[in-house]
Amino acid sequence: MTINQYEVQAHQNKERIDKLLADINPDNSRSQVQTWINSGNVKVNDEEVKAKHKCHEGDVINWSIPESKPLEVDAENIPLDIIYEDADVIVVNKPKGMVVHPSAGHTGGTLVNALLFHCHDLSGINSIERPGIVHRIDKDTSGLLVVAKNDQAHTSLAEQLSSKKVERKYEAVVHGIIEHETGMIDAPIGRDPKDRQKMGIVNDGKPAVTHFSVLKRYAHYTHVECQLETGRTHQIRVHFRYIDFPLVSDPKYGPRKTLDAGGQALHAKSLGFTHPRTKEWLQFEVAPPQIFVDLIEQIEKMY
Repeated sequence: MTINQYEVQAHQNKERIDKLLADINPDNSRSQVQTWINSGNVKVNDEEVKAKHKCHEGDVINWSIPESKPLEVDAENIPLDIIYEDADVIVVNKPKGMVVHPSAGHTGGTLVNALLFHCHDLSGINSIERPGIVHRIDKDTSGLLVVAKNDQAHTSLAEQLSSKKVERKYEAVVHGIIEHETGMIDAPIGRDPKDRQKMGIVNDGKPAVTHFSVLKRYAHYTHVECQLETGRTHQIRVHFRYIDFPLVSDPKYGPRKTLDAGGQALHAKSLGFTHPRTKEWLQFEVAPPQIFVDLIEQIEKMY
């Protein structure tokens, strides 16, 4: 178990230990940090403290992250909508409501559980919990994902994603009327300092760019197509909230008063990439699910 050390800076004087550690461990939530503290894995000046302890400039914090036991991931006979498959990759149309990979809160019923039943040759690069998973989309976002069936394919696809060579287009329905035909949102995304369960626009966040064009305008809504230049967590949802056009039916980033589409009105419609082995450009497109179509029809009938 690795011991980490940090010296409290002047601007962090009188800050709670749980908040401070969550800020310098952006991949972990504040509740996870509190678990470390309650388990005695955090010390300030060599003394155990409580989560509400206030730090002072010059304090030395030592902490260790408990090693988590890997989840046991079982193959499950869950139907998959397979758009394309060969010896190297598999492209699936993920349904709305399905989690991509198992976690503490979702140990079964995920895309990975279904893939393990269907395939016996997934890439092992991303650990036992995420075999073959190169990128992901949110639980309530439907649409296209490519999965690697071996490590060579995984490495190639990951490099293409990193170098922005994968084409990803989405359809979304947002609140408000976007007047210009096209636009680009360029705003860095990171953990929301006020709510660690959300992402937000933060100065020291990771670069994030979303291009969009208007497909159709309605009285109070706009149907848009988005193309990702980067792939940050919740990118489209955070970016459109940032420009005051939040997604319809988004429980995390949208308004309380909204239409119900069973989660954010967002669909990964198009996916293009270079095949890892043949170097051929592959392009796929799938129509939005019925619940998305029904939402558009509901909006059309309202006005």
